[in-house]
Amino acid sequence: MKLDPATIQRLKEKIAFYREFLKDWLEPSNLARLRPKLEFQTGILAGFALLASILLGITNCSTEDTIQQRLNEDLIKSLEEVVPAALHDNDMLQDTLTVHSADFNIGANETTVYLAKKSGKVTAVCYKFIAPDGYSGPINMIMGVDRDGNILGVRVLSHKETPGLGDKIEVAKSDWILNFVGRSLDNLTPAQWAVKKDGGIFDQFAGATITPRKSVQATYRGLQLFKAHQAQLINP
Repeated sequence: MKLDPATIQRLKEKIAFYREFLKDWLEPSNLARLRPKLEFQTGILAGFALLASILLGITNCSTEDTIQQRLNEDLIKSLEEVVPAALHDNDMLQDTLTVHSADFNIGANETTVYLAKKSGKVTAVCYKFIAPDGYSGPINMIMGVDRDGNILGVRVLSHKETPGLGDKIEVAKSDWILNFVGRSLDNLTPAQWAVKKDGGIFDQFAGATITPRKSVQATYRGLQLFKAHQAQLINP
């Protein structure tokens, strides 16, 4: 967030005011008078707290744009992994819709959907979702879906699953998550959207069944979200 000149001026005035206040308060004669009083220690603490809050505010304002830029860069990288570049010629970060998602148990009441467009026509969409019940906590994921409801790609953004076992949901650790590509609600039955141990078609991990089970279930719910809003998303 960029500060307007008026806001910057107000900050400068506040800093100048508190600087003068501290200067007067820290005068030796004033300190000698105040030192025997209980309020002295309270004032010292209050002064340092005030100074710290001002410095934190300045630091936050000066780094906010940089932090947002890094977040956008990470998001762009994730979008590129699940939506092929050939499918769009627009800026997906700027082309979005927000849909109601509280009914789908994917970790959010509303979900931001990034639209991939080619010559103005929606070719695919991408959105984040969460498997809230992973073995060690929520599993944050992102998925790309073409306009017909077929999965283009799924990636795990973050998780706390067991290293060496549950972390095989990461594409860097195994190709398990690539098995979602091409799947849809039309070419798999609801029963098939499960790990093999539960009668589905997706592999589980030795010693870590919960992680892939919950990832599959969340992806299935993510597709249900798309289907519920398909008409709105492909014809915005």
